[in-house]
Amino acid sequence: MAAAKKSSEGTELVQQAEKHLKTSLLKWKPDYELAADSYNKAATCFKTAKELQKAKDCLYKASDCYKQTKAFFSAAKSLDQAIILLKELQEWKEISNIAHKACQLFQEHGSPDTAALLLDKSAKMIEAHLPEDALVLYRRAMEVVMIEDRPRQASEFATRAGRLLVKLGKYEDAINMLSREMNYHIAGENPAAVGRVLVVVVLLHLVREDVIAAGKAIQEWGGNGQQDELQVAMNLHRAFDSEDAQAAERALADPFIRHMDVEYAKLTRVVPLPKGYSDLENAARPKTNLEDLVDDIPDIDDDDLENEYGGGSRSNNDVEPQAKSTGVKHEEDLEEEGGLC
Repeated sequence: MAAAKKSSEGTELVQQAEKHLKTSLLKWKPDYELAADSYNKAATCFKTAKELQKAKDCLYKASDCYKQTKAFFSAAKSLDQAIILLKELQEWKEISNIAHKACQLFQEHGSPDTAALLLDKSAKMIEAHLPEDALVLYRRAMEVVMIEDRPRQASEFATRAGRLLVKLGKYEDAINMLSREMNYHIAGENPAAVGRVLVVVVLLHLVREDVIAAGKAIQEWGGNGQQDELQVAMNLHRAFDSEDAQAAERALADPFIRHMDVEYAKLTRVVPLPKGYSDLENAARPKTNLEDLVDDIPDIDDDDLENEYGGGSRSNNDVEPQAKSTGVKHEEDLEEEGGLC
């Protein structure tokens, strides 16, 4: 009974609003302010009566009336209220369209923060249903706040967009988005966040089996983060670069990685572990240190020496007779030379 009463009241208010918009010989211009007020009241009545479609339409009309009077903030607020109704109606695509319109109105009024928050809220609503549209909203939110040079706020939207891209399996786009996020963190002087994002970027490169790109990412961003996070990223790269499967498993099991965001932690399950080098590949690899070179020298065996040179080593007793005989012969030669003289 109460719902029917509210519905009837809403209908009467709509009729009043339409009268305010009519012109006559004595009324040359529509009264947009009174019409907008009547539409807003009608929307409240229809919402109470659970007639959400009628409530939504009234809010749209109220927004149009406010725009006629250059009351952009009020026009945007009417659309903001309509978005809440659209969520209940599960009209996800319409949420995206109205969010863009409301954002434009907030910007025209000079309220970029409110515009960005509206985009963020709308993106969260449709993220599970229209992820691509949600990404567009997040990107626009970043652009809106960066007009006012607010990198910290922009990094929050970049974080959500990057997480969504990882969830969708768009790893290359996610790397680009997270690189953008690191730039925002650097501009906002937040080195701890740079290191955390760098670990995710390295993981994404490893998922794509691009160890070289992972190393380049560390070289490019490592100097802007903190040592702990940088060490985690370097351990990952070192293990995969050396094709050490056991070291790779240890690096992926690092507590820092396991306690990251769920979508990022899940990457450890899809990273292809290195298979290691075969014997031929190991033989072809250049030695990198002296110990490796020494390991290749075979051990010397006494039996091998004896076989090689045809006998055992000579003792001192064997050498002395030979030396004596040589000395005697030398003296005889000298005597013969003296006799000739």
